[in-house]
Amino acid sequence: MMLPLYDRLRSAIRTALATQYALDRDAAAIPLETPPNRAFGDIGSPVAFELARELRKAPRVIAQELAAALGPIEGVTSVSAAPNGYLNVFLDRGMFLTARLTARGTPAPRGGKTIVEHTAINPNKAAHIGHLRNACLGDTLVRALRFRGAPVEVQNYIDDTGVQVADVVVGMRHLEQLDLAAVTAIADSTRFDYYCWDLYARVGEWYAGDTARLAVRAATLHDIEHGIDPSAAIAAFVAERIVRAHLVTMGRLGIDYELLTWEGDILRLQFWARAFELLKEKGAIFLQPEGKLAGCWVMTIDEDGGVPAEGADAAPAPAEPADGEEPREKVIVRSNGTVTYVGKDMAYQFWKLGVLGRDFKYRQFGTRLDGQTLWATTSRAEEAVEPHPSFGAAAATVNVIDVRQAYLQQLLKQALAVAGHPEAARLHTHFSYEMVALSHATARELGFAPPAGSEEAAKPFVEVSGRKGLGVKADDLLDRMIDKALGEVVRRNPELPAADARQTAERVGVAAVRYFMVKFSRTKVIAFDIDEALSFEGESGPYLQYAVVRANNIFQKLRDRDGLDEAAIAAAVTAHPPTALAGDDAADRLWSLVLDAAKLDDVVDGCVRTLEFAGLAKYAFGLAQGFNAVYHALPVLGEERQDVRLWRAAALGYVRQQLTAALHTMGIDVPTRM
Repeated sequence: MMLPLYDRLRSAIRTALATQYALDRDAAAIPLETPPNRAFGDIGSPVAFELARELRKAPRVIAQELAAALGPIEGVTSVSAAPNGYLNVFLDRGMFLTARLTARGTPAPRGGKTIVEHTAINPNKAAHIGHLRNACLGDTLVRALRFRGAPVEVQNYIDDTGVQVADVVVGMRHLEQLDLAAVTAIADSTRFDYYCWDLYARVGEWYAGDTARLAVRAATLHDIEHGIDPSAAIAAFVAERIVRAHLVTMGRLGIDYELLTWEGDILRLQFWARAFELLKEKGAIFLQPEGKLAGCWVMTIDEDGGVPAEGADAAPAPAEPADGEEPREKVIVRSNGTVTYVGKDMAYQFWKLGVLGRDFKYRQFGTRLDGQTLWATTSRAEEAVEPHPSFGAAAATVNVIDVRQAYLQQLLKQALAVAGHPEAARLHTHFSYEMVALSHATARELGFAPPAGSEEAAKPFVEVSGRKGLGVKADDLLDRMIDKALGEVVRRNPELPAADARQTAERVGVAAVRYFMVKFSRTKVIAFDIDEALSFEGESGPYLQYAVVRANNIFQKLRDRDGLDEAAIAAAVTAHPPTALAGDDAADRLWSLVLDAAKLDDVVDGCVRTLEFAGLAKYAFGLAQGFNAVYHALPVLGEERQDVRLWRAAALGYVRQQLTAALHTMGIDVPTRM
């Protein structure tokens, strides 16, 4: 890993600046770079250029004086001044690699707990392809935070009292004439999340046929929020069953949660009532006496949300509302007394940051992928379990929600700030992302191709809509990916037992989806393409898996032929000078790959700060490419010189370790064979 080394270098340069020039500099601000050529060292610093004007000296002179002033630095063989003014740092290559071969273990905890809320699918129908981008990005963030040693709590918000669930209840009661017993019978005898998918689309068409029917939705929503049966009972049943289906779907991708937070509990435990009082006391919301919002409790939208904006994530509402745009006042409580989802989210956010002064009761909902208990909130004393883990009261929160919710997330920050918690508002982050569409080729393969000559056919991608029932269900996509991967696995490994081939195909299919979902910038709409995602040759999850499988094969053969495992290699290599890492172009090439592999912690750190995990995907792809190139050019098994063979094995073992860790951070497992 590189960050500890960077810290030592910056600290040494900071000390030299103080000694040589009586300058006090923030060590974190001292720039470090990667030189374009190994001849210029392993790490470079242009710090002399930044000081030239202040010190009234040429950068070359400053670099020379700093190089002379620097004392011994652990892991560094020399520091020299380049003629252009750079400080060039040369590392002890053998020491660098051997230290990392033995440096294993869990990073020390750093910072307070971060709550990451992701997935948050409305529990009214099957998960679709767009939900996969949310879940994959959110889970990658969780894994990255844990890689850095940060305590994380993973929550999935269940909107069981929202309009989407109400629409399914409307369909069951008014279109299908079903009672709770009949709904239960359907759920027990069919793929219930798929049944609800179709019913939800039909309800949308029913409303479109006569907008007066929207009154049925409003009445149903009111009954659900206030616990009035039969609507409330059917809604509770539907939400519970659909959530369990979502958990199975996400489990296929290796994604799970520690706590399911149910919106209904926020209402039943009076969380919203408490948040409502806090907001009224601070004058953050008021009762609108006139106009089209008469009788509603509203919040005036502050352009900066009451806190500093967050760059691309900050999306204030327009100053002058136009048709179809958000008004300058956001409804928090409707005139009929029902709370909008923004209001419920405010109460939830207050609780997450520990400023509400109340807590949920908790029940055991199921078993997580690692065998631990999956917890859920509850408002019912008879369901509550003691003891339970401590939830909420986070030092920071991250909500993974698509970009269309940007300005509403700013409202959450505004509510926290005006309620007297500006620091809590500052520590809340909206992890926004763009939507998922289909490539035209994939749309044709899945039966969603737009009519030839239509406006949709002329677009660069095919948009989907879960509300209209025109979408790709997540499980259908995964099934298709795994089936296609199975064909390739069997073609490459015809002797592989069927069960092993299926397990390999499942890992390849999941890797294809997960890598595709993170390899693009979160600010871009992505057009999912099945063949591109599954390619064994391109920038894809399977390509990265194959690189690690190759590396694993090398070490399996070393064990079988020479009786050497990684520990034995790490012990044996210290008896030989690191000739394979220095002395010629081949050695420099191998050393450069080791140095790139060591940068994983720096890459992950940058991705967490920017919330751009495309950087991690690109890094892993580059590392896999580098490994494959060295694999062919610098053989291990066929190398006759023992010292060179051992150092090459040690180097590639470290690269394998780091690439495997990068894949794990993206939620990708490596099969035994491909």
